[in-house]
Amino acid sequence: MSNIEDFLSNSDEAQIIEAIRKAEALTSGEIRVHIESQCENDPFDHAMEVFHELKMDNTKLQNGVLIYVAVDLKQFVIYGDKGINDVVPLGFWDSTRDAMLLHFKKGDFKQGLIKGIEEASTVLAEYFPWQHSNRNELPNEISKG
Repeated sequence: MSNIEDFLSNSDEAQIIEAIRKAEALTSGEIRVHIESQCENDPFDHAMEVFHELKMDNTKLQNGVLIYVAVDLKQFVIYGDKGINDVVPLGFWDSTRDAMLLHFKKGDFKQGLIKGIEEASTVLAEYFPWQHSNRNELPNEISKG
């Protein structure tokens, strides 16, 4: 697949955005999904660059999570900010990755992304619960590069 516009349907994107909205109703954490056709360097390194470009490193509690997908490379990265990585259990991102992979291997990218969002929100809600003073610090839409 070489066209990121074909990776998810409009309906899929709407359901993923709704999953982000629901997840962020439970936590002060911020979750973003970014999709690109490919990246020229290491996907993890590039995910860190995208994290910065999307200003995800500017959240008050350093509790942003980026799910980055390089469609043509068939690779993805889950990148959590310092505030999250300081408190989540060792191997947390591995278990989230594995849960997403179960769906990705079947070609169900929408459900894989939703599963990753749900897994991230569960732990974010534990360590960064939603409070009345919370405000949405980042947009919920899927960004594309």
